[in-house]
Amino acid sequence: MPIYHKLGKIPSKRHTVFEKPNGGLFQEQLFGTEGFSGTSSLLYHHHRPTMVKDYLSPIDVAPKIAIEKNLMAKRFIGFNIPQIDDFLESKTDLLVNNDLLLGLAAPKHSMEGYFYKNGEADELIFIHEGSGTLKTIFGNIPFKYGDYLIIPRGTIYQMQFDTKENRLFYLESFSPIYFPKRYRNNYGQLLENAPFCERDLRLPENLEMFDEKGDFLIKVKKQGLIHQVVYGAHPFDLVGWDGFNYPYAFSIFDFEPITGRIHQPPPVHQTFEGRNFVVCSFCPRLYDYHPKAIPAPYNHSNIDSDEVLYYVDGDFMSRNDVKKGQLTLHPGGIPHGPHPGATERSIGQTKTDELALMIDPFHPFKITKAAAEIDDGTYFKSWME
Repeated sequence: MPIYHKLGKIPSKRHTVFEKPNGGLFQEQLFGTEGFSGTSSLLYHHHRPTMVKDYLSPIDVAPKIAIEKNLMAKRFIGFNIPQIDDFLESKTDLLVNNDLLLGLAAPKHSMEGYFYKNGEADELIFIHEGSGTLKTIFGNIPFKYGDYLIIPRGTIYQMQFDTKENRLFYLESFSPIYFPKRYRNNYGQLLENAPFCERDLRLPENLEMFDEKGDFLIKVKKQGLIHQVVYGAHPFDLVGWDGFNYPYAFSIFDFEPITGRIHQPPPVHQTFEGRNFVVCSFCPRLYDYHPKAIPAPYNHSNIDSDEVLYYVDGDFMSRNDVKKGQLTLHPGGIPHGPHPGATERSIGQTKTDELALMIDPFHPFKITKAAAEIDDGTYFKSWME
């Protein structure tokens, strides 16, 4: 995050005495990434953030791989994953490599009785259906349909849902998730030609402070396990914090598409990036306006990366038979392009209402057993005349 933000009370100088009104010191914590060279925030706790009382039995959540090496185009019927009460139990990992994993979730209830943090990956959660509040140690962020939630690794949070009909797409990145470098100047500010700006970001608000001791269960994900750690104080005990490393929300509806006289390549849709992958947003937009333009994408070689598309809503103009909630995988190594008839149908069209996410990893994805169970098995044949 390239924006400085603060909530609550903080001392005038970092790493100095910060006294409680009734005696004692607030406990300072550096919350940083990439050692001491990445973005960071300073947090001020009522209680020590190191008060561990017990460890309960860990839970194995490592993805179970069905296909290690794949060259087949696949379509996964995402809405076929079951709706499950618990947020963590509903998470269904579908595609994984050494840089990231992605999956879908359909939780019916808010997180109850525990807090959660990912101990090794930044998280991107896209809200496909449902609404609620992301409650975090940094404050609260309301969310709704179309929102990206970016949650830095180590953030303690709870997902509070307003409804029982919730559909989420999620991505876990083993490197920090940032905005594309080409959108930012040397000082981190988003440039005038970026498809969004800092005003579009929704930062934590309403910092809730709980000065409580007791038994507080925090489930921590690391190395394929959910470690169940009992802490001696409520994790949301900050009197204040400031810095550059914290969760935030960004709506896909605030992405301003870049268009041109002829078809623009996928990088114009890029929204986020991490190590060896990019995330793009395909949004409603005007089509190309050259008098002989072909709005549908041209066939292109998929050599350097896999391509994953998650269909959110609308009519995706380059495909003949995709529905919302479906996820397609076009593996690197073979070309892909529009379905038969899509090119011809696009000629003369003036706009599209498609809404989709695209993730391009630069190392091949492995396919999990959970993904294989919702694979339609016929997608690779859909380009036959």
